[in-house]
Amino acid sequence: MLSTIKKYKTFIFIFLSLSILIFVGIYNLLQPQKTLPIFTPKDVNPQLVDTTIQHIGYNHKIADFKFTNQNGKTITQKDYKNKIYVADFFFTTCPTICPIMTDNMVWLQDKIKDIPDVMILSHSVTPDIDSVPVLKKYALEKGVLDNKWNLVTGNKKDIYYIARKSYLAVETGKPDELYDMVHTENFVLIDKKGRIRGFYDGTNLDQPTEDGTKNVTQLFEDIKWLAEKEK
Repeated sequence: MLSTIKKYKTFIFIFLSLSILIFVGIYNLLQPQKTLPIFTPKDVNPQLVDTTIQHIGYNHKIADFKFTNQNGKTITQKDYKNKIYVADFFFTTCPTICPIMTDNMVWLQDKIKDIPDVMILSHSVTPDIDSVPVLKKYALEKGVLDNKWNLVTGNKKDIYYIARKSYLAVETGKPDELYDMVHTENFVLIDKKGRIRGFYDGTNLDQPTEDGTKNVTQLFEDIKWLAEKEK
């Protein structure tokens, strides 16, 4: 009799354990899995993309670059090799959206400062004004961490080309001003393979939007997910 009861209890235990495992497995399968798209020129508003690459729908990566940061150091793609990073375009004298974007980027810098493989790269769209000393002064005022965040200046044409042909994030100015750029609020998330994984409204820290545009808080969540995914 005792043997029969023991066998019955064992059966019940095994049955319940298997039931729980099956339930958890089904629950996990039914939950939507987080993904991030890989953006190409064909996926983006043509106004933000150079006409020579608007047809490309695969294997788009950030091109090699060479700029100078706030410390006078030459910054290239090698400094961002095997890094997840956020890129944007700004200018230090911008009186409108730049202060908001910079405050939000400072917030993001604080969030990522202890995540080893995540950095920030901000390109000046007025490099003739934003010299190294100007960028250094701006960096000190904003609390930029040199090991996390490069503010870069350089040749205006090079910045134009990387904005339009790599980051797919900046509109041109007037047709007769080929290398002038309209400032953009976009923060662009780049993965360790140099691919674009998202565009975010750099002026919006945490407010929901009707059009589905992601804010900076959502950017941080995507960075954490990507950092875990690309370990």
